[in-house]
Formats: sequence, C-alpha cells, structure tokens
Amino acid sequence: MSVSPIRVTVWGENVHEQRDESVKKIYPDGMHTAIAAGITANLGDRVVVRTATLQEPEHGLTEEVLAETDVLTWWGHAAHDQVSDEVVDRVHAQVLSGMGLIVLHSGHFSKIFKKLMGTTCSLDWRSANDRELVWTVAPNHPIARGVPNPIIIPQQEMYGEFFDIPAPDELIFISSFSGGEVFRSGCVYRRGRGRVFYFSPGDQEYPVYHHPDVLRVISNAVEWAAPTSTERTLPHVSRRPTGWFETGETLSAEDPRLA
Repeated sequence: MSVSPIRVTVWGENVHEQRDESVKKIYPDGMHTAIAAGITANLGDRVVVRTATLQEPEHGLTEEVLAETDVLTWWGHAAHDQVSDEVVDRVHAQVLSGMGLIVLHSGHFSKIFKKLMGTTCSLDWRSANDRELVWTVAPNHPIARGVPNPIIIPQQEMYGEFFDIPAPDELIFISSFSGGEVFRSGCVYRRGRGRVFYFSPGDQEYPVYHHPDVLRVISNAVEWAAPTSTERTLPHVSRRPTGWFETGETLSAEDPRLA
C-alpha cells in the first residue's frame, strides 16, 4: 500500500538574507531554501516541500496552504512583530487540529510559539562565535535517530538558561557552550492534536543550516511531527445523554436531549 508523502511548508522570515551582506554570503537563496533542500535530501520522496516567507501575501500562509500542510517549520528573528495576528491565529488553530510545527532557533520568540507555550519564552544569550555541543538525552526518540552524540557545531550563538518555557513533554537534546552554559535545545510538546518541536541551533550569522547533522534532526522531526490521522479538526466539547453507549445512538447537535 502506497503512503502519501508528508507535505512540508518551510517558513522563513527572509529579512536578514535580504538586508545583511554577511548572511547573504552564507545563504544566498535564504535560510528557508537551505532548510527545504536539507529536508528533501534526507527524506526524498517521503516528502513534498514548499517554502513561504514573510514578504508574501498573508506571509505565504493562506488557509489553502495550511490546509495542504502536514508539517510547518518556522524561523524568525528580526520581524516577529510584523507577523499578522490573523495568520498566527490561523496557524495556532491548525496546530491544535493536528498540523505539526517545528520552531527553529530565534523562533522561540515568535508570536506562534509564545501563544502555544503560554509563557514569555525568553532566554539568556551571548552573541559570539562559540562552539555548541548538542547532547542527546533521549537516544530512543525518533528525532534523535542517526545523529551523533554530541553534534558538534563549530560556530554558533550561545543560548542559555533560564529558558522560560513549560516543562517539555520530552527533552531530546541539551546543549553546552564554551562559557559553561547549558540549554534545553530540543524540546517536544503536544498541543491539542498537534505535535510541536523546538530546536535551537541556527543563528543567521553562521552556516548551521548547511550542517548535515542539524538538517538530519530537522528531517527526523518532520517525520515525527506529521499527523497520524488524515482528519484535521479542532478538539471540541461533546455532551452525550445517559446511556448513549448502551444503544449506540448518534445524536445531532440539534437534538433537544442535548439542550
């Protein structure tokens, strides 16, 4: 039996790549393009990948696009405030209905991640050409499949604790830096029917999204976060009459017994 490919939308803010020469040199076609290429290279015909950016109408995240997206990846940094609240609400509803979401690096401060977490999502940071070691603490989790322990990232910005997020359902990775800092760098959550993964490596000033192990983690996360059901509906409150399970009777919303 054939299995339909996972439909992935890679969303990128695409501001630094247009504005900063240092970033253009690393990502001439944008970080979103590098991430999309990595997912395609790792997963092949198991995925169909498209990209979207802040500058497109409705940020490229129309109702139609999201309805055709199984997993959305999100990178933002310089323009969180420019993301439309209407689009954020739209993405939020899709996650609760079953769409997977992968939030990357400075996307921790995005409107959508803060809305899903219910906290400030603030953290400690140091903008320096640092080395990051990404340690696997859940080796049997599918997101950690096939990645070395640790992943060595030679150039990266430091993110450190305290990271103001809810305790993750599972912690997959922690990172350490040369200053002695540690950080919960790979966290998974379930929100409604949807699965959410936050993965911190990926500052725009360094070629992190060309790193094969980082791209492997993101690709693993795409497969993990993909919906397990073709149905995309919000969880809802249901009221049933006493004894409904004995008769197997199905009642319409208009049935007076539910009034």
